[in-house]
Amino acid sequence: MKTLHIDGLNQGVSRLIMGSDYFAPEVYDLVSTNLDAFVSIGGNTIDTAFVYCGGKSEQAIGMWVEERKNRKEINLWTKGAHPNKDGKRVNPEAIREELMISLDRLRTDYVDLYALHRDDTDIPVGVILEALNEHVEAGRILAFGASNWSWQRLQEANAYAEQHGLRGFSFNSPNLSLAKAKEPYWHDCVSVDQEILEWHECTGMPIFSWSSQARGFFTGRFSPDDHSDADLVRVFYNDENWERYRRAEQLGKEKGVATIQISLAYVLNQSFPTAAIIGARNEAEMVSCRDAALIELTNEEIRWLDLRA
Repeated sequence: MKTLHIDGLNQGVSRLIMGSDYFAPEVYDLVSTNLDAFVSIGGNTIDTAFVYCGGKSEQAIGMWVEERKNRKEINLWTKGAHPNKDGKRVNPEAIREELMISLDRLRTDYVDLYALHRDDTDIPVGVILEALNEHVEAGRILAFGASNWSWQRLQEANAYAEQHGLRGFSFNSPNLSLAKAKEPYWHDCVSVDQEILEWHECTGMPIFSWSSQARGFFTGRFSPDDHSDADLVRVFYNDENWERYRRAEQLGKEKGVATIQISLAYVLNQSFPTAAIIGARNEAEMVSCRDAALIELTNEEIRWLDLRA
């Protein structure tokens, strides 16, 4: 599998990243089976977060890495600073507290990738960057990025980093998918619109996309008349997205692949570096994602799928 280069890492990031929002020690057999299958298709990067399953996701991953003795071959990516019942957590104290707990759960002394799960625009970017750079210098983080930040804050942060000789954000992790979100799937989440897309095309900053296949919108299980999934209807149902579905289906038939594979290929064939977080839960879904990562789309096909041509 192709990989992306991120400064500071010991190895590239696989274009497919394994999602783990359902991982827990209670389903460890499923976790280990799916992680073994992910590695078998060439994947080497696992996405988790301090809040996933109340910390159980990190625990299960730590168990698997320790059991397989493959820490050096795996990029562990966790996220912190998600708001809790007491409010926002984007501050040096909360970041440190959560990171140390995450490292303990993951049974490691460093994470390859770290991302701030949310932003707090009341906190100056300099304060945040100084804190993250301390953890880089201490060897607890190899590279860091942001999830659900605006492109304006990312630009401000990296300008500050350059001016002060600090490490800046190496990647961004919003939702990028062929289906465009009408509203955030979760509160304060960011989905790529035309403005964000153009900024990434200009800067070349990598995107690690969550919900890269639009929560199953392209699986064929849904139709404009099927309103059984309220969240899918709320976020993705409109005429433009159903036209994108129709075009993905048409292009898939021309190329002899599934509609869902075209939707994943759309994410992986942007003009700037991208990786996609996948939620495959069995071998067949894993193989489908692997094959989708091999599909090459032209810029003209990308624009056509996206209703820009």
